[in-house]
Amino acid sequence: MSELYEKMTEDSAEPKKVKGPKVKGPKGKSPEGFKITSGPVGQSATFGSRAFDVINYALITLIAFTTILPFIYIVGASFATEYELTVRPMFIIPQDVSFEAYEYIFSSNKLISAFGNSVFITVFGTIINLFFTVTFAYPLSKQKLRGRNFLLNMVIVSMFFSGGMVPGYLLVSNWLGMKNTYWSVLLPGAISAYNMMIVKNFFQGIPQELEESAHIDGCNDLVTLIKIVLPLSLPVLATFGLFYAVGHWNSYFSAMIYMSGARDKWPLQVILREIIIMSTMSAGDLALMDPNFKEPPAQSIKMAVIVVSTVPIMCVYPFLQKYFVKGVMVGALKG
Repeated sequence: MSELYEKMTEDSAEPKKVKGPKVKGPKGKSPEGFKITSGPVGQSATFGSRAFDVINYALITLIAFTTILPFIYIVGASFATEYELTVRPMFIIPQDVSFEAYEYIFSSNKLISAFGNSVFITVFGTIINLFFTVTFAYPLSKQKLRGRNFLLNMVIVSMFFSGGMVPGYLLVSNWLGMKNTYWSVLLPGAISAYNMMIVKNFFQGIPQELEESAHIDGCNDLVTLIKIVLPLSLPVLATFGLFYAVGHWNSYFSAMIYMSGARDKWPLQVILREIIIMSTMSAGDLALMDPNFKEPPAQSIKMAVIVVSTVPIMCVYPFLQKYFVKGVMVGALKG
């Protein structure tokens, strides 16, 4: 009995090893020799996947280069002489660097005031656009709003039909009395129907429970919009704020029509347009206007005007880049 008891205690102290199927690696190697590399499910990249990556990166690089090449050429051509622009059809770095185009542009004493006017119109115009877009999109995002379908149909109709240029001019100039004022370029385009619809879709995607909890805490609709909805809507607001700002910065036609009698309020684009027109006039006509006339470099002035009008608004984009793609995509996913 003692021998049987000792045998039983030994068996319980040393558990038996269960033999299972033997796992071998490729070509008889043990699993310890496996190396986890990048790729799907820890597998090593195949020749096809590597070739696809190389072709993909090369294609994207080519597309990016062809996209930025025209602007690089414009920057280089703005520092070139008129003779080099005539002889060399395409170049990036000019042989003879010349600042005549920029000297001609900045010789105008109206350029600084025009730049200030453009900044004023862009900043306040964007604020007005975002205010009307948000205050119109938020009520339309609520299913319980009375007359919601009628208002949405009216917005859709305005996307396809407009009153026209002449009725718009009569409305702004004669009936509203806003001619030769900043309001004439700020209020007529105060809201974009397309942008408002996308912002509405974004508001509809915000969880309803957040607003319900705010209402339980005693918040009304206005407080809920300011403290709950707007902080969650920074991506879409930054995106369409950039859209509105670029539109105001590049706009010149409205200022030409509605502020023809207020040259001191002209934005930068209108002044640059006048500079281009003056540079393309015949040398004889300009010499009669100014006895100390020196013929301007017409082609390089056009290139320099593009640089002067584009660089300021390009400096704003890096600050909004992280919101740009997210704001457009999120607002467009839900209908």
